[in-house]
Amino acid sequence: MVKAIVCVTGMPGAGKTLVARCVSESLGAYVNMGDVVRSKAAELGLEPTSDNLLRIARELRARYGPDAVAREVAGVLSGLEGVAVVDGVRNLEEVEHFSRVAPTVVVAVHASPRARYERLRRRGREDDPAAYREFLERDSRELELGLGAVVALADVVVVNEGRDVREVCREALERVREALRDVLAEG
Repeated sequence: MVKAIVCVTGMPGAGKTLVARCVSESLGAYVNMGDVVRSKAAELGLEPTSDNLLRIARELRARYGPDAVAREVAGVLSGLEGVAVVDGVRNLEEVEHFSRVAPTVVVAVHASPRARYERLRRRGREDDPAAYREFLERDSRELELGLGAVVALADVVVVNEGRDVREVCREALERVREALRDVLAEG
């Protein structure tokens, strides 16, 4: 049974996956919420473009509630032990759902829009925006899902810009360990 959940959030390109993977290497299992949506796209025979993935995520949430993707992920978590690191939390309802499963810590990863856009361009994943205007539109859609509230209320905030990646990972891991100690002591 999962004893704690670390939810990692942030705007596209902020470095959520980097931080989530670094933390999971030391603390436990890694689960990506976007993979759930990508697998739904594959089931429907749709390309994993930004528009398709956001449409599927919205449809899931509209049909089954704002925590629909979190409930799917919780099914994966039920088979895990120790600490689970969940990459890609998008709204407070998802955080609340995870909090009912196990003590939860929310980590927000932050970087400026320009830095995030350049990272996404270099990454080159199918769902990454090709132009800055597309990038800004995607940011707006992400914020509509409730991501801004999760970032604003995060237990830990890590800035991932103008710093060595190893330093960002070290800081995130140290601060997550502290927050986990506090959360587990409360429970």
